[in-house]
Amino acid sequence: MLRALRLWRRRRILQRHALPENAWRAAVAALPLLRGLSAEELARLRELAVLFLHDKEVVAADGYALSEALRLKIAAQGCLPILNLGLEWYAGWVAVIVYPDEFVPEHEYMDEAGVVHRTRDPMIGESWQRGPVILSGADVEQSGERDGVNVVIHELAHKLDMLNGAPDGYPPLHAGMDRAAWTRDFTAAYEDFCARADSSADTPIDPYAAESPAEFFAVMSEAFFEIPYVLQREYPAVYRQLGAFYRQDPAVRQVPFESWRELG
Repeated sequence: MLRALRLWRRRRILQRHALPENAWRAAVAALPLLRGLSAEELARLRELAVLFLHDKEVVAADGYALSEALRLKIAAQGCLPILNLGLEWYAGWVAVIVYPDEFVPEHEYMDEAGVVHRTRDPMIGESWQRGPVILSGADVEQSGERDGVNVVIHELAHKLDMLNGAPDGYPPLHAGMDRAAWTRDFTAAYEDFCARADSSADTPIDPYAAESPAEFFAVMSEAFFEIPYVLQREYPAVYRQLGAFYRQDPAVRQVPFESWRELG
């Protein structure tokens, strides 16, 4: 009975809030990230985007002129990680707040000596464990270009990580996934990445991944969808684990960016 009610509600939302065809086509055309998705996958992504925009409040802050096109861009990219999981993986929060550009939140923490510190660092994205996702509109506008950086996917990966507590790079795994293997593969890759970052070695993946295991998971999630062939080459075990978690294999549907650019 409950399942039937949920299906009825889903159909009702999709009917009442259907996206105009031209708006959806424009969103897909503006996101190279979505190249390679099948017609069936795009149809499911479109439905998820509608449901996302119905369930989440995507609102502007600090005078930002948030267009419907950008709201849809956030929804389409935000729903890509849950394409084969479902919108219920984004349960427990309701708001996406979009600033014009970098924003400067104030954070307070206590060190081991009991001294309280306050920090004000510029950020382009932030996820609160029991609150909203916050994004820089300027960075959202540049996202989805398959350059390995995607603030929408990054912050929503944090939300997935937070489903079982504080973000630590260990989201709730599916039945059948090996927890020991996940820990082994991510730990080995994280240690290697940090060593490369400490030695100032060039890496095709955002060095911000070395900040913490939580940031490593979020940045690797960005790479998984944006530049999957790079992640597959650099850290194949992490790629396999993320493929099992997201239930996707984006490297199969994407050619390297250089080849795509040559093809026009």
